[in-house]
Amino acid sequence: MTVQASLLSHARAMRKEPSRAERALWKLLRDRRLEGLKFRRQHPIDRYIADFACVSRKLVVEVDGPSHMAMDQAAYDEHRTVRLRQLGWRVLRLSDSEVLSDERAVVAKILAALQ
Repeated sequence: MTVQASLLSHARAMRKEPSRAERALWKLLRDRRLEGLKFRRQHPIDRYIADFACVSRKLVVEVDGPSHMAMDQAAYDEHRTVRLRQLGWRVLRLSDSEVLSDERAVVAKILAALQ
């Protein structure tokens, strides 16, 4: 299996088991509900899988749970963000708690990042 095929397979599997926060955010983004823009979930970019991506605006939205607070994960996330930016993507990171507690603020942040 090629690296790309493996990445696609992993992305499909991840779409089947979203976190609670990912499900909540997907309800806001799916079916072009946000400004008529199409978002994809668990979208492969380079060697990474973005939680959500608006390809037309080159925006990645990441939903970070508690595991992202660990030093090794934070370093990996930063490296990943740098690489995505090198590829021309903007990256917006949101916490699980933020997504689950304040939909309006989350939508406002995403809209601001899309500008």
